Amino acid sequence: MFYKDSQQTYRVRELDVFAWLVHGFGTRNSAAPDAATVRQIHSDICVTARGRAGVLGEADALLENTPGHLVAVKTADCIPILLVDVERRVVAAVHAGWRGTVSRIAQKAMGRMREEFGTRAEAVHAAIGPGIGKCCYEVGPEVAAQFGEAGACHIDLTEANRRQLAEADVAESRIYAAGLCTRCGVEDFHSFRRDKERAGRMLSFIGVR
Repeated sequence: MFYKDSQQTYRVRELDVFAWLVHGFGTRNSAAPDAATVRQIHSDICVTARGRAGVLGEADALLENTPGHLVAVKTADCIPILLVDVERRVVAAVHAGWRGTVSRIAQKAMGRMREEFGTRAEAVHAAIGPGIGKCCYEVGPEVAAQFGEAGACHIDLTEANRRQLAEADVAESRIYAAGLCTRCGVEDFHSFRRDKERAGRMLSFIGVR
């Protein structure tokens, strides 16, 4: 279950039980923590931070297992996803717009966690944060076709990513979705669709204490 804490950051109660874990989905009213990021390019590229700080190249997912270091992604309608391997204490922050969703960025991040750290899907919890909802995400025929739809339609990016995580063998009971639309949530969220070039960005972060 998602809730907003005193710092105006959304958190997941099911993840709060892990005392070693730091996580949060930022809002337009929350302070941004010091975290490693990347130049997001709507790709399926994953980078392992390994304790490094700053901007770590061009990619759309960051992995980390170094205590005391956060990784983060920035969004303003795209879907932020936080992955947690509670067995090996490995985390990932994922940025999934429509292109990243089509290229299965969340699954690619899971694969990278498995290759580098031995992560098992059975040990993973996944939190899908606030992003543009199906209610507001109307796309044209070319984008719709990437999701197997014909003609202009509304796309549910959260559900598409939830399905992909389930296909990667993450237990559905361990996939948590905020169900919060950034375009609708004027007081809480930045939205590029709503505010165009005036839109700011929210920071979704995760790390090991």
